[in-house]
Amino acid sequence: MNRNSDGDGAAIVVQELRRRFGRQQVLDGVNLECPRGQITTIVGPSGCGKTVLLKHLNLLLRPDSGTIVIDGVEVTALGWRAQNRIREKFGMLFQAGALFDSMSVFDNVAFPLVELTNMNREEIAARVEETLEAVGLRGMEGKYPSEMSGGMQKRAALARAMIRRPKILMLDEPTTGLDPTRTHQIHGLVRKTQQQFDLTAVMVSHDVPAVFEFSDRIAFMHQGKIALNGTVAEVMASKHENFTMFLQGRASGIDEPPAAAAAR
Repeated sequence: MNRNSDGDGAAIVVQELRRRFGRQQVLDGVNLECPRGQITTIVGPSGCGKTVLLKHLNLLLRPDSGTIVIDGVEVTALGWRAQNRIREKFGMLFQAGALFDSMSVFDNVAFPLVELTNMNREEIAARVEETLEAVGLRGMEGKYPSEMSGGMQKRAALARAMIRRPKILMLDEPTTGLDPTRTHQIHGLVRKTQQQFDLTAVMVSHDVPAVFEFSDRIAFMHQGKIALNGTVAEVMASKHENFTMFLQGRASGIDEPPAAAAAR
C-alpha cells in the first residue's frame, strides 16, 4: 500500500498495524483505508480485534508497530499535545453511551463545549438545540438518562459525539442492547447524521448483515487482520471462506488458532 500520504482520498490509512497484549497478538498487520465522506463498518467474530483497532484509530492506544495516517498526518509517533489536536477531528460514540447519570440531556450534550471551548452560554444553547434537533431529541433537554429508553440514550450519546462538529465519527457497537426495531432506527440515524454533516464514519458492529444496508464499505477482521475489505456489493459477492462462515454464524466466539487456545 505505497500510496500518497492521504491514501488517494482516504481520511484514515492504516498500514501494517500490530499490537500485542502479553502473549496474545491482537492486531497482526492490519491494513485499512477509510474513504472520506463514507461509512466504513468493521465486522468480525468476537475477539478478532475490532474494538482494539478502533481504540488505535482514535488514539487511545499506541501500536507496537505500523502507521496510522489521519488527514495526511502520521499520528502514531506524535506527542500527546499533537495527538490532542488530532483528536479534535473526532467524535466518539462508545458502546455503552457513557452518559452522565447526574446530568440532564442538555448538560450531557453541552459538556464537551463547556469543557473544551470558549463558546458562551447562548452559543452553546444554540448548538445543543440544533444537534438535538438533528437526532430527533428536540424538547428532551431536561430529561435525565434514567428517564429515557435505550434508543433515546443512544441518540443523546450521538448528539454529544456530534456537538463539536467533528470531521470523523467513530462508533463502537452503537446498537448494543437494542431490539431489532431500535437497532434499525439507530443505524438509519447514523446514516442520516453522516450525510447531513458530511462525515467520515468508522463503525464497529455485530449487527450483521443488517448494518450493511447503512454502510458504504465493509472491513472483515479475522485473526487480527483485515481479511476482506471493499464496498458492500464487493464483500457480499466474495467467496471468502471465513467471511461466509461468519455470516452463517459458524465462526468461533474467540477467533484464534486452535494451538493458541490449547496453550492457555
